[in-house]
Amino acid sequence: MAYSNSIIFGPIPSRRFGISLGVDLSPSSKQCNFDCLYCELEKAKTVDTMTSYPSVDEVIDTIKDSFEKHPNIDVITITANGEPTLYPKLDILIDEINRIKKDAKTMILSNGSTIYDKKIFNALLKLDTVKLSLDCVSEKCFKKLDRIHKGIDIDKMIESMIEFRKLTSNRFVLEILFVKTLNDKDEEIELLYDAVKKINPHRVDIGTIDRPPAYDVNPVDFETLEKVANTFEGVNVNIAYKNRPKQTNSYSEEEIKNLLKRRPLTQVDIKNMFDEESQKALEKLIEKGVISLIDSSGLNFYKIL
Repeated sequence: MAYSNSIIFGPIPSRRFGISLGVDLSPSSKQCNFDCLYCELEKAKTVDTMTSYPSVDEVIDTIKDSFEKHPNIDVITITANGEPTLYPKLDILIDEINRIKKDAKTMILSNGSTIYDKKIFNALLKLDTVKLSLDCVSEKCFKKLDRIHKGIDIDKMIESMIEFRKLTSNRFVLEILFVKTLNDKDEEIELLYDAVKKINPHRVDIGTIDRPPAYDVNPVDFETLEKVANTFEGVNVNIAYKNRPKQTNSYSEEEIKNLLKRRPLTQVDIKNMFDEESQKALEKLIEKGVISLIDSSGLNFYKIL
């Protein structure tokens, strides 16, 4: 089967990572060990292996072709019409991509389910950015929301994420997608926060459904995401929400320091929360060396020093 025309998508501009080249390791059909209620792909029976996939040579050749046409690619993003870590030759593929990537960075978007497979764990260590999902901590929620393939163990996933963060010298990001009446309950949010503290990722992206889902489920509102972000004290939390409301307020220097002690804020947060005078107060605190703007896996956060 010829895959070459469908393996690559992009390059497309990414606000966080520059020019991104997408690599789809399952271009012919959905092959995933999750069948998430919120998935934007069609419903599909879960699998634990890929049966149809391009060869390593095919993937590498298409990346090389893209580099010839688009020499200024900033990041190669490994993904799939399903779960990319089910690709049986992932370790070899990552080595080959690293060999030809030039100045580009590498990233993978994965549901995190295979992180406790040692071979995959070690392969992921060779990527510049690893972004894994963690929608639920309780087994009941995990099975109901992510509709997992039999045998996937959420406790082992979390344990391996903790270990991965300790060993990686690169960027590790978690993503949590919230669905109304499922993982937005207080007890689930507390479990997630406890897990996030133990995992200690460089950043957590939280969001909700913004495209038509495979099943009849609904998004949470912005206020819920804001509540989650405020619950995750001390964590670099990025709220990904289309058309987020702008509710600017006035803050003194002391109030700004207290806000940032609770949780670091992104530049988008500041733009949507701070009025003009408060933004000037923030700049003064930066000049005084009290606050710093730090890069966390491609996203800038204001933090107390």
